Amino acid sequence: MSVTLIAVVVALVLGHVAQSLAAAVRHYGWYATWLRWLDARLPQSDFWRGRYGIALALLPPLLAVGLLQIALDAPLLGLAGLAFGIAVLFYSWGPRDLDLDVDAIVDASDPAARRVAAARLWPDDAALGDQATVDSAALVEAVFRNAQQRWFGVLFWFLLLGPFGALLYRLAVLSAEGEAAPALPADNREGSRTLLAALDWPVAQLMTLSMALVGNFDSVLGAWKDAGGASLRLDTAFLGAAARASVRSELADEALDYVDAQPGSTAIAVPPLGELPELRDAMSLVWRILLLWLAVLALFVIAGWVA
Repeated sequence: MSVTLIAVVVALVLGHVAQSLAAAVRHYGWYATWLRWLDARLPQSDFWRGRYGIALALLPPLLAVGLLQIALDAPLLGLAGLAFGIAVLFYSWGPRDLDLDVDAIVDASDPAARRVAAARLWPDDAALGDQATVDSAALVEAVFRNAQQRWFGVLFWFLLLGPFGALLYRLAVLSAEGEAAPALPADNREGSRTLLAALDWPVAQLMTLSMALVGNFDSVLGAWKDAGGASLRLDTAFLGAAARASVRSELADEALDYVDAQPGSTAIAVPPLGELPELRDAMSLVWRILLLWLAVLALFVIAGWVA
């Protein structure tokens, strides 16, 4: 089996069966401290304060990981390279468990608790009152945005660039939306957002294609086109639009199936979906997309296209 596939599967399994380990390991305070240190030491630097200034923050950790990745990419060090890949992918994944965050919203006992739980799906630098909402459509978008930034973005760039790519994506997210992001100079942060958008765009396109294959193809395709998915702009709003359309279509299909299962009934039949069924369907779609990606990766391994 491919080393890449083994690393992905082991990191995924560890993330779900060893959640206490994940919570203990996935801390990025060092990067926030590093950003603040640079900002304090380079207050007059035009480069740091410009659109490409974030490169000064990204270069040291990425260079260290890249050099280790190259050093361990040798026949006699294959096992060490595998362990290193698993460690970096595991560290870059998440950081929180998306399933648990969604369950917390659904199981919340009152609107205030639900809103607090929903805040975990918004960026770390977003004020609770500004963005967090319990509107079902917004929550579906938030689930897919989090799936992209917690799972698929890390996975996609790991598959392309190895541990270097996984850490690059995680640090790009932290630079654009992490706790230290508001402290960055305005142009520097704008450059960080542009970098994240460039990394996110191909991921969102592949997620949308996968969603069309595992969900309602026509609904997803129509929403993707209407939201500008066919353009080359670094805008991933089409992913949220496609997710909302797919979830609406699946809920409508479930309602029709329920009606068909009640022959002779003259009352309006509503399936017992519980609270926030959109979230349940959104997570179901996310998991189906992930399983499709793993199946395609396995096929690439069998074909010999992935090392």
